[in-house]
Formats: sequence, structure tokens, C-alpha cells
Amino acid sequence: MATSRAALAYLESRKNLAGMVGGLAGVGLALGGLAGAFWPVVVAGLYAAGALIAPPERTPPPEFDPSEQLGAVREDFARLREYLAEVELPPAAGGKLAELMELYARLLDPGWVADVLAGEPESVHVLSRAVRSDVPESVDTYNRARWWSRLQPGAVPPERHLERQLGLLFDEAERLTAGLQDREARRQQTHTTYLEERGRS
Repeated sequence: MATSRAALAYLESRKNLAGMVGGLAGVGLALGGLAGAFWPVVVAGLYAAGALIAPPERTPPPEFDPSEQLGAVREDFARLREYLAEVELPPAAGGKLAELMELYARLLDPGWVADVLAGEPESVHVLSRAVRSDVPESVDTYNRARWWSRLQPGAVPPERHLERQLGLLFDEAERLTAGLQDREARRQQTHTTYLEERGRS
């Protein structure tokens, strides 16, 4: 089955089509009496030459649907919320985490904001990394460090690191949101410019 598919693919390939053109030229030479008794060699040679000079087939890169990628991040975000619901955090860190999760939720909420986000692969990557790696790692390392801090009192409290990490993630999320807002503002300005130029003409 795979062999027949490969054969069919070759029959439709550029190399075969170019070879066929060369082979037909060889047949034309033979019919014109220019190939002599060696016409089969001429036809085969021109076919081979055509096949060799034809550009190779290009395998197209896979196409990824941004909305599907965002849907996967949305599912992971739901799992992250379930995990965080089971974790105890100090009040300051818990408040900062709640703000951060609310901002993520607004970005991922299905609608036009998510559509804008889906059109920005780098923003999707930043949000995906935060949801799948940064937030879980921050909370998990806090829980581990909290246990060790009981054995070594006097060190920097682990909640201070957690608060700092969550603050940095919140700043990153705000920058991401501002970038999306700027994109929409540029889009609006472009439309205004287009309408102004159309009015002049």
C-alpha cells in the first residue's frame, strides 16, 4: 500500500513531469529521424535529464491553528486552578496570585480578546509558559522551601521569594496585555488613515 502511494506520488511529482517533457522531446527527435537507431537511449536520456534538473518536491510545513493552541492553554489553565485550590499560601502571596490568575482568565476567556491573543504567537507562548511552567514552579518551590526553612531558621523567608516571583509574572502579563492593546490601537489608527486617504481621493 505504501509502495503504491509512493509510486503515485512520483507520477504526480515535478521530476516525473519534467522527465516526461524530456522524453516527449526525445520521441519527437526520433520521429524526425534525428535519433537514428539509438532512439530509445535518446528518449531515456532526455527523460533522465529532465528528471534531474527539475526542482525537488517541497514538503510544506505543518499549519497550526492558533485557536487550537489557545484551547490547549485554556485546558491547562483549568488544571492549574484545580491544583492551586488545594495549596495553602500566605495572604500577601495568595492575593497576588489571585490577581494574576484573574488576569490570565480574562485573556483566555473565549471572545474577541482571545481572538486577538491567538493572532500573536509570541504572546500565546508567553502565556503558555507562565501557565504550564512558571506559576506551578513558583508555588511548588515555595512549598518545598517552606519545609526546609523550618530546619534552618533565619534564612530569607520563602514567601518573600514567592511574592517577588508572582509580582514579576504579573508585570509580564500586564506587558503582554499592553502589547495586545497597542496592536488594536495601531489597527484602529490604520483604518482611520485609510478612510482619510480615501476621502481625499
